[in-house]
Amino acid sequence: MEALRKTSFLLGVLLLLSVAATLADAKVHFHDFVVQAAKVKRLCKTHNTITVNGQYPGPTLEVNDGDTLVVNVVNRARYNVTIHWHGIRQLRTGWADGPEFVTQCPIGPGGSYTYRFTIQGQEGTLWWHAHSSWLRATVYGALIIHPKEGASYPFAKPKRETPILLGEWWDANPIDVVREATRTGAAPNVSDAYTINGQPGDLYNCSSKDTVIVPIDSGETHLLRVINAALNQELFFTVANHRFTVVGADASYLKPFTTSVIMLGPGQTTDVLISGDQLPARYYMAARAYQSAQGAPFDNTTTTAILEYKSAPCPAKGISSNPVMPALPAFNDTATVTAFTRSFRSLKKVEVPTVVDESLFFTVGLGLFSCPKNFHPSRCQGPNGTRFTASMNNFSFVLPSTFSILQAHKQGVPGVFTTDFPANPPVQFDYTGNVSRSLWQPVPATKVYKLKFGSRVQLVLQGTNIQTAENHPIHIHGYDFYILATGFGNFNSRTDTAKFNLIDPPMRNTIGVPVNGWAVIRFVADNPGAWLMHCHLDVHITWGLAMVFLVENGVGELQSLQPPPADLPPC
Repeated sequence: MEALRKTSFLLGVLLLLSVAATLADAKVHFHDFVVQAAKVKRLCKTHNTITVNGQYPGPTLEVNDGDTLVVNVVNRARYNVTIHWHGIRQLRTGWADGPEFVTQCPIGPGGSYTYRFTIQGQEGTLWWHAHSSWLRATVYGALIIHPKEGASYPFAKPKRETPILLGEWWDANPIDVVREATRTGAAPNVSDAYTINGQPGDLYNCSSKDTVIVPIDSGETHLLRVINAALNQELFFTVANHRFTVVGADASYLKPFTTSVIMLGPGQTTDVLISGDQLPARYYMAARAYQSAQGAPFDNTTTTAILEYKSAPCPAKGISSNPVMPALPAFNDTATVTAFTRSFRSLKKVEVPTVVDESLFFTVGLGLFSCPKNFHPSRCQGPNGTRFTASMNNFSFVLPSTFSILQAHKQGVPGVFTTDFPANPPVQFDYTGNVSRSLWQPVPATKVYKLKFGSRVQLVLQGTNIQTAENHPIHIHGYDFYILATGFGNFNSRTDTAKFNLIDPPMRNTIGVPVNGWAVIRFVADNPGAWLMHCHLDVHITWGLAMVFLVENGVGELQSLQPPPADLPPC
């Protein structure tokens, strides 16, 4: 018995030393983000563009799992702003999540706010972006999480790593674009270019000399951390004559698989390895639209960067050195998208919740508001004199304006939101068939769905054919989730549950709900706070394709939301 006590004591000491060593390795990273207008020239014109620290895209943040970020955001722009740390779990630090009027009121011009949070159990590629109006068109950057000090990747360490941020550029002020669309009720103007690391590439006017060059050596392996930061467009991405080995997505590792093209919805990230196994030369990296909505206008241009072998011979005088151009899928190639996304598997067997406490079914899609009699026709320039809208379960989400939802919840302020968001569609119908026009108009409201701490949630996301069907990238703040299955048509619980992957489903924070189809996800509500769930096509969240999960505190301090910071911006 004495020997057992000594052994237990020694094990306890070793555990404490291990924890202490882990804490000693963790670092605190301090950054200042100054949100300000800066002159940015693209497509032959110079604009006063809202940036962070005068950079477009903004700074890349690099940390290790376990580190803490302290980012002081100073707003010197003329618009309200918040910053969202896309994909960070924000365990108990919901005040740092960032969506305006959900977890905080915005930082007004001349104001500041310090975001403080710790990365816990996450590795890979995430990103940060503005979460106010359409500021994230230019206010965004990469957030790279390396393994803990002394740990390694689950694949051979690559020689190089490069963030590849795919974006959208308007030859106008994006805030003016969305304000005009909001005023008229019409769809906003599409972008004028796509970008790679802020540059459109040499297929656009006035862009050749600034085209991004990514170096590679023969025989080396390069890790590309691809991020879709575009506002309103899902994008294909490929490199001429090269294949990708996909190893991660949304800061979760995957069973490696090879492909010649990847597709990312806005908000999604994908880590791919690329080998320098081709003749030394220059090869185009290229991205262009995956457009699933039939008949809808979209930017059909192509952005490029150049993968350049360091040993590539210099072109002889008079001989063109144009890079090799890749083949890209057709704009509406849903078959390629489906084959790609169904290749995702978690690297290891995972513990999927097998018992479900909350079984939810949410429809997602577009709609139309009939024009009120007191509206001038200029405010109803959608189809047949209507205004575009979007909804979940027939409710079009309206942001509060006087309190954030989280502040109102913690302070017991009435009248800011209601807790009666429906667990199922109020009316059942043929979601992907010919939908009756009586179902096209949703109800505007600020509703949340309450979850008890620790509840095991299954959510069916069902796309609809109201107005037009489309692939919707749905993002949940504060949570990762397992994707059990996706499919086309209407979800059938009697037959489609047999398709569930309960062994190694991929873990993500943003799921593409297939065009005229469905997706089933599961997660455990182990993070108290107010968590926005929305379509990451920003025009759709502008129209109301969103809702909020309000997760209650559990038992004790470690299962409870931290108190609000003293510098939380007032409304």
